[in-house]
Amino acid sequence: MLPAVQPRKLAKVPFVELANGRLQGVVSSGSDVERVYVSSIAAGSHAYHCSTNNNRPCGGLRGAPCKHLHALLDEATVQYGVERVARYLRIDLADGACSGADLATRLTGGPEPTPAAVVFSRFLRHLGYLELPGSTEPLPELHWFPATGAAA
Repeated sequence: MLPAVQPRKLAKVPFVELANGRLQGVVSSGSDVERVYVSSIAAGSHAYHCSTNNNRPCGGLRGAPCKHLHALLDEATVQYGVERVARYLRIDLADGACSGADLATRLTGGPEPTPAAVVFSRFLRHLGYLELPGSTEPLPELHWFPATGAAA
């Protein structure tokens, strides 16, 4: 886990990650405090999708990235830096992009449905780790990671 490039505000985008060949995350609804959207952008193809956590399509997704996808890109650049996000998504930075909005203008893909369940379950798992008391002891469910300096 790398430290964030800049401190993030978690209220709007509580979860963002570069995983499974996508920039993906959970974005809070602007109109309903009990609703969240699962948004993703595929690396390379730039296919994107946004839906509620129970797979209802985002109403703002009409042939172009919605505000949730823009928020995801903005927070990803805060978390990982513009260069790393662009490299992961395979976006050319030749003319000097410096924000999530700049990256959004370079997306070449279109809408492509992807299931929200995998990303949402990763988010819930992430929340579970935050509820654990602080400790330097290993977590039992992560015991299969090799110990540092273990002999072969």
